[in-house]
Amino acid sequence: MLRTQPPRLPGSARSLAASRAGFRWVMGLWDLPPLLLVLLDCWASVSAQAGATPVVTTEGLYSTKPAPTTFRPAVSPRPHETPRAPRPSSGPRPTPVTDVAALCVCDLSPALCDVNCCCDPDCSSVDFSVFSACSIPVVMGDSQFCSQKAAIYSLNFTADPPQRVFKLVDQINPSIFCIHITNYKPALSFINPEVPDESNFDKLMKTSDGFSSNAESDVSLTAKPDAPNTAKYEYGVHLQTSHSFLRFPSPLTSSLCTDNNPAAFLVNQAVKCTRRINLEQCKEIETLSLAYYSSPKILRVPGSGTKVPITVQSITIQSLNKTLTRQEDTDVLRPLVLVEAGHDKICTNVILEVKYSLMYTDAGEIVKADVFVLLGAVSSAMVPFQQKFEIYFIQQNTKPVPLSGNPGYVVGLPLAAGFQPQKGSGIMQTTNRYGQLTLLRSTAEQDCLAIAGIRTPVLFGYNMQSGCKLRLTKAITCRLVAQKVESLLKGQGFPDYVAPFGNSQAQDVLDWVPVHFITQTSHMKDSCQLPVALAIEVKWTKYGSLSNPQAKIVNVTANLISSSFPETNSGNKRTILISTAVTFVDVSAPAEAGFRARPTINARLPFNFFFPFV
Repeated sequence: MLRTQPPRLPGSARSLAASRAGFRWVMGLWDLPPLLLVLLDCWASVSAQAGATPVVTTEGLYSTKPAPTTFRPAVSPRPHETPRAPRPSSGPRPTPVTDVAALCVCDLSPALCDVNCCCDPDCSSVDFSVFSACSIPVVMGDSQFCSQKAAIYSLNFTADPPQRVFKLVDQINPSIFCIHITNYKPALSFINPEVPDESNFDKLMKTSDGFSSNAESDVSLTAKPDAPNTAKYEYGVHLQTSHSFLRFPSPLTSSLCTDNNPAAFLVNQAVKCTRRINLEQCKEIETLSLAYYSSPKILRVPGSGTKVPITVQSITIQSLNKTLTRQEDTDVLRPLVLVEAGHDKICTNVILEVKYSLMYTDAGEIVKADVFVLLGAVSSAMVPFQQKFEIYFIQQNTKPVPLSGNPGYVVGLPLAAGFQPQKGSGIMQTTNRYGQLTLLRSTAEQDCLAIAGIRTPVLFGYNMQSGCKLRLTKAITCRLVAQKVESLLKGQGFPDYVAPFGNSQAQDVLDWVPVHFITQTSHMKDSCQLPVALAIEVKWTKYGSLSNPQAKIVNVTANLISSSFPETNSGNKRTILISTAVTFVDVSAPAEAGFRARPTINARLPFNFFFPFV
């Protein structure tokens, strides 16, 4: 049986195989995959280019002794193979900007020697002799390069005294996927920003609107002119105007008005701030005039050319004695006027209140802007005076629904209530928010049959009681009277559910609080059972933080009380008192002292934070 001997490796290949740890030629050369042979050939060529003379420095008096030079020959072409075409040369690698021999990351004390910092130039041979180890043994550049300079520091404890050993070598990256050459020089260092001055200010202003082209960059960073415009306002984005942004004065660090505060999209605000002025110069202060708040034009979407003007819808004039007068013509903008009244000076047509109403679409566009203002007269005795500013947003083609709180109930506002027509449906509510949960309303006549249909709303936090008198005769049957009185007490459409918060949504049925209806009766022989009272008990609690608790309704009970009355004889009359009452009960649990959990720090540095050191 014939055996074919594998061809012997050339000398250069044998030298490569002997010098590279981790590779053993167990099988024949022909048994290796072609891809591995190509990668080995690339690796050997890189290693041949990276062969250099390491410089070894022994710390006596910083003397330098060159170490023996080792040459690595390139791998010879494989036999019986057509020579490959030479690869295009991409030129030598740029000179590294950072000199690793002069770099010392452990040098933290200027003009002082840091302990165990072998690269500290402030340390002498006497300092090195007492070091226990080198805190930073290797200093190198970007580890992704196939070949790079590395500064290696160590201590020679065999010498007397101990000395520092410094080596500057070419370190080879064993990874197959490494950077052999780079042609983007700015990536080798951080680019220092250009500081504007008189000579380059105009140039920077021209290039500030976009990205400047780079001759060495293959990717264009400028936006395409035909790209579709998808800009829209999002929550919290500043409302842009033709010149800057819509200013909304508000107090910041103090109660004084700060005029550079921007108005944000969908952020409803209502603030008060104090204005300090020199009354003699009131005509020169633009923040006091109506034109300052009505002249800006809001951009329909950010960066667009379509502008939405601000329309003055209402102008109200307030005099010094607080009387209000409505100005009919809103197109006439009253200027600031300074008048003298004896020894006092008065500035008229000063802005006291500004209310913005902005209409937007579901696509994030501003389509309408209105402003309502209150102008007044300010005398020298009123300085400093207070101004009020408000801004709110309304979606187009929708009718705003007033709330009884956001989120908790506000004392004095009506309770939101409704009924569920069928299982699985949402809560049905009447459009009259003051008619969703009502009580019988008392009148001067105190006649129950005369005041039928007259109701009063149940207001949060207000305990109320009302009643009337019902006169019974023999002509009226007991059953008919009972139905009439029950309808009188409950009203038309007594609700089945009450909203837990003032802003609860009708579709969130599971969040609503059901009304527990209880009927109490007393039976007597030969008597008429008539409902005489309806008592509603509303239990609520403080919900949320102690600094800003919100009122939440947790239980509602309606108790219908009936009494037994003997049948009236012919000709006799009986008067019955009918009453309704509502009571609010605070069932908040006492607050317990607690501490917020210690926050966990989950900080992650960007991947190139230590570039170009690691």
